[in-house]
Amino acid sequence: MSLPQVHAALANACLIFSLIVAGYGLLRFLRGEGVDGSFLGALAAGEALYLAQVAVGVALLLGAYPRPARLIVHVLYGIVLAMMYPATYALTRGRDSRQEVLAYAAVGLFLAGISLRGVATSALVGVSGGG
Repeated sequence: MSLPQVHAALANACLIFSLIVAGYGLLRFLRGEGVDGSFLGALAAGEALYLAQVAVGVALLLGAYPRPARLIVHVLYGIVLAMMYPATYALTRGRDSRQEVLAYAAVGLFLAGISLRGVATSALVGVSGGG
């Protein structure tokens, strides 16, 4: 599997994981539960996934691979993807109430959208049909 294929597969994994976190967070909110250790563990696993995606993206950028047509936007999506869970944790000051789990669910939905937009901006320079 080539590095661009790994990057594309990780993008799909980021999308799916973000949707799972959003659903799990919403379920916990509806049950009246807050953030617990297992939820934080899932967020940590997701953060590792997002950082792996960013690392592969940096490797592609430094290598002799074609660049996305909208490189700056694509890079910004990667930065946002990697920063959102730690930023949410910092903004909620690590609290564990229902409101915080709802915030993480909303961030999960946002990151799913960011993942989709990252894929949309990854059309390569000189490749027809990209956007």
